[in-house]
Amino acid sequence: MELEVYKKNGTASGEKVKLAEEIFGIEPNAHAIYQAVRVYMNNQRQGTAKVKTRSEVRGGGKKPFKQKGTGQARQGTRRSPLMPGGGSIFGPQPRDYSMTLPLKVKKLARKSALSHKAKNGEIKIIEDFSFKAPKTKEIASILKALSLNEKKTLLLMPSNDGSVVKSGRNIPRFAVVVADKASTYDLVNNQVLLIQKSAVEVLQNTFKN
Repeated sequence: MELEVYKKNGTASGEKVKLAEEIFGIEPNAHAIYQAVRVYMNNQRQGTAKVKTRSEVRGGGKKPFKQKGTGQARQGTRRSPLMPGGGSIFGPQPRDYSMTLPLKVKKLARKSALSHKAKNGEIKIIEDFSFKAPKTKEIASILKALSLNEKKTLLLMPSNDGSVVKSGRNIPRFAVVVADKASTYDLVNNQVLLIQKSAVEVLQNTFKN
């Protein structure tokens, strides 16, 4: 599979980049993608939700009212979940939501995500670029030239470039990730995958190990 390389002004450069069939041309495995995204989302959870049980709330040393004659149900402590201000029953407690996936499934999920994007024409290759200083206007002009200013876009770059990251972080529906750090969630959570030319090789090399 070959894709056209575009310039920053949105015109075709006349150059093409060949994408590896074993990465961008496989039959997407939807279940692998689902598993990888589920694991990613679970691993983002802090698991710090907490309520107090009856043993943790304040009070309870004295019987709230006499046993008989009040017309109410008998109570022995204000800590009871049946009393206002009492403890909670079966409420959330701190827990670890983290999950893991076998390496083979992780790779299959990422390949499936890339193949799905390629199959649907949601991948664009752009020439390598950088900025001397962060300029949001520069990124905005590139997206407009490529008709991507209205689409949720993920830019994959070959290595960490602070000026590009800072230039794009204030643009809505736009994100920047180093190619070999992109997760399955990153790859599917956009409408268009914009890849810098030299980032293609970096991305493909991540599947060799």
